[in-house]
Amino acid sequence: MSAIETLVFPMSFSDRLTACRKELRFTQQQMADKIGMHVSQYKRYESGSSQPTIDVFRRIALALNVSADMLLFEPDERGPDDRLKLQFEAVTHLDEKEREAVEIVIASILHMHDAKRWTMRK
Repeated sequence: MSAIETLVFPMSFSDRLTACRKELRFTQQQMADKIGMHVSQYKRYESGSSQPTIDVFRRIALALNVSADMLLFEPDERGPDDRLKLQFEAVTHLDEKEREAVEIVIASILHMHDAKRWTMRK
C-alpha cells in the first residue's frame, strides 16, 4: 500500500510521517540526516512521543517533498490541491462567457461522475 493510499484512513502526524518516509524508501537515519538532526530525535517524531518545531516541520516537509497540510491534516480536512487552486484563480481572470463555459464543463463532469457512481452501486 502506498503512502497516498495509506493517507485515506485516519492517521496521526507520526503515522503520516512514517508512511511518507517509507514511500520514498528513506531510512530513519537518512531522514534525520536530510533534516539535520540526530536520528534518536527523528524517531521520537515517528513514535509520536515528540512533536517537531515549526522550523523542523518545514524541513521535514521539504525533505519529503510534500505540503505541510498533507502531513498535518486528513485528506477530507484539506482543501483542493495547489494545482486546482491555481487553475480556479486563473478562471477568475476569464471573461464572463469563458467562465460560464468552464462552469458548464465542470458541472457536466461532476454529473457524469455521480451517474457512474450510482450505476456502480447497483
